[in-house]
Amino acid sequence: MKTIEIKEKLHHYIETAKEHKLKAIYTMVEDEITEKYDSWSDADFIAELQKREAAFLNKTAKRYTIEESILNATNAIRK
Repeated sequence: MKTIEIKEKLHHYIETAKEHKLKAIYTMVEDEITEKYDSWSDADFIAELQKREAAFLNKTAKRYTIEESILNATNAIRK
C-alpha cells in the first residue's frame, strides 16, 4: 500500500472513529507528536553547518545573484 493510500485511510478513520478509539490512538503516538527536534544537539547537523560555513568563507561554495535566485524560484513555481 502506498503512503498516500495509508494517509487517506487514516484520515478517514480518524474522522469517523469514536472518542475512546481516538484517545487510544493518540496515546500510542503522543510521544512522537510532541517530541521536539533539537538541531543544536545533532552532530550531523552541526557538521553540515560547519562544512557550509567553510565553503562560504573559502569562496568555494556556489553563489547566486539575486536575479538568478528570483529566476530559479519563478521557474520552480511554474513547474
